[in-house]
Amino acid sequence: MHQATDRRPSLLLAMGPGVADRLLTDRHRARVAALFNTDPRLIAHDLAAPRAEVAAALAGADVLLTCWGAPELTAEVLAAAPRLRAVVHAAGSVKHHITQACWDRGISVTSVAAANALPVAEFTLGAVLFAGKRVLPTARRYAQLRAEHDWHTEFDGAGNYHRTVGVIGASRIGRRVIELLRPFDLRVLLHDPYVDDAEAAALSVERTGLDDLCARADIVTVHAPEVPATRHMIGARQLALMADGATLINTSRGSLVDEDALLPELVAGRLDAVLDVTEPELPPAGSPLYDLPNVLLTPHIAGSLGGELHRLADRALDELERFAAGLPFADPVRPRDLDTSA
Repeated sequence: MHQATDRRPSLLLAMGPGVADRLLTDRHRARVAALFNTDPRLIAHDLAAPRAEVAAALAGADVLLTCWGAPELTAEVLAAAPRLRAVVHAAGSVKHHITQACWDRGISVTSVAAANALPVAEFTLGAVLFAGKRVLPTARRYAQLRAEHDWHTEFDGAGNYHRTVGVIGASRIGRRVIELLRPFDLRVLLHDPYVDDAEAAALSVERTGLDDLCARADIVTVHAPEVPATRHMIGARQLALMADGATLINTSRGSLVDEDALLPELVAGRLDAVLDVTEPELPPAGSPLYDLPNVLLTPHIAGSLGGELHRLADRALDELERFAAGLPFADPVRPRDLDTSA
């Protein structure tokens, strides 16, 4: 009589400390346990020098479930994972841990970037509408005055009716922002070198150059990927072209904006900004960005936060179910995608 063999594929979770507890509910862990021959409580934080139980799990793993803080999958790590065939990333960009060795090995990769795009776009929509309505400066003045005031005179130019919004980058997030802006009486400009006039028409936006967008938009929102070509794409010239009182929103990456050029514009009060990302990611303690009244600075929280992580887990488990069933991923990541994605 032969002992029954568990023929389910094996999975190993690999992500930063504490991430799995925020990402996965008991319901998610039950789905993992039903699909895979694995212990959903075993989390690998280090694959370069793993402890014994992680090394054993890595050696038998068919697929990795990764998230923020995932260890880099180097050639040495892959050599210790001879059965590994796929990586499911329960977050956005895979650039931090998927290496050329993964592509050379033919490992299939998927990301739930589309799910992570949703809260970023929602954050951006809120920022756009608040900027057009001049909510933050109005609130500050109200706190200063604490009295009756002629708000219509002081904020005569406020309001979102026929305001012009410039979207930089028709990424997943950029396209979702465009979609969310559609019900409002706004003009939407788009700069993206990969979008032609026909596609822009399908998106109901006006395609234009970067400088023209900056000159015409009341609100500029950045959604381009972080690649060498986009570093400091918003520089001194683009900022100088923006109209007095215009707002710059950046929820992409801090490196896309030349902060040395932006700071004088903000300190002078000529421009406003909503910055969820900066360069460096954590501004120095003495940075004026913390205290400027015309700047809303947030600590990179536009993406999935709190309960929104469970959406990422849901989408990742959907992809893992496809893997377990022998189906291709619904949203695969390919090497060529990395040139035009975050």
